[in-house]
This record gives sequence, C-alpha cells and structure tokens, in this order.
Amino acid sequence: MTENFQKEFIDNCIYRLQENLSKIQKTVNLIDENLLWQRPNENSLSIGNQLLHLRGNIEQYGISSLGNQPDHRERDLEFETKEGFEKEYLLQKLEETILKTIEICKSTSLEELERVRMVQGYRFSGIGVLIHVVEHLSYHTGQIIFYTKALTDQQMGFYDAVNLNIKNE
Repeated sequence: MTENFQKEFIDNCIYRLQENLSKIQKTVNLIDENLLWQRPNENSLSIGNQLLHLRGNIEQYGISSLGNQPDHRERDLEFETKEGFEKEYLLQKLEETILKTIEICKSTSLEELERVRMVQGYRFSGIGVLIHVVEHLSYHTGQIIFYTKALTDQQMGFYDAVNLNIKNE
C-alpha cells in the first residue's frame, strides 16, 4: 500500500463518517421527542435504538479495535432499551464517538491498517474495520432517514444545492 493510497482511503472514510453524521443529525432533529423510541413493529428498532446501536458498534470497531482501546460494549442493551435518553444526548454521544474515530483514523499507521485482529468474532484488517464502520453507519443512516420520512412525511433536502444530473467526466 502506498502513502497516497493510505491517505486517500482514510480521507474518504472520514468524509463518509462526517457526511452520515450530518444526515443523522439533520434527520433526527426533525422528529419530536415522543417519536424517538417508537418502533414500527416488534422486529424493528426505534430511532433511539439505532443511535445507541451505532454508537456501540463504532466504539467497538473504530475506537476499541482500530484505536487499540478496551472493549466495553454491551450490545444487547442497544436493542433492549425502550426509553431513558433524549435525542440531544444520543446525538451528542454519537458525534463524540464518530469524532474520536476520525481522530484515530488520522493517526492510524500503515501497519495498523494491515494488521489483522478479531472483532466480534470476525477476523478483519484495519482496512476491513474501517470499511465496516463506514458501511454500517451508512446502512443505519438510511434506515433512520427512511423511518423519519415515514413518521413525518418530510423531504430531507440533503442534495437541494447540488445538481445530481451532471454526467460523469
């Protein structure tokens, strides 16, 4: 792996982490507090659970694994919780987790990106860990947006200032 490739990979991961955090913040701020813990059905998660789950997952992969910190995740609580946290608190904690992960990304060495480690019973290199963090955050960001649209019947307007019809060069 070259330094240019390493920098490009890290920069793109950071861009996607920031982009998804921004989308989540904008989206969650559109819902009333009373909708935060509402589940569409018993087999689905509330937006509050999604936020708890994202924080736990990113802490486990991005901070504990990639950052070589102790793993304190209590995964089952992310799904079992039905109330008790306000959206401002949950958004703040998610933001802190993502910003800490970004700082870890910026200082991650080539050796750490290539090193294989066990996370949640899976074997991943640091590259695999970062791909998981970005992909998992993107996946749940989409779920949060979809459910918020269903609850509020609002457009999100993420791309209002961008012409997405421009052809590739």
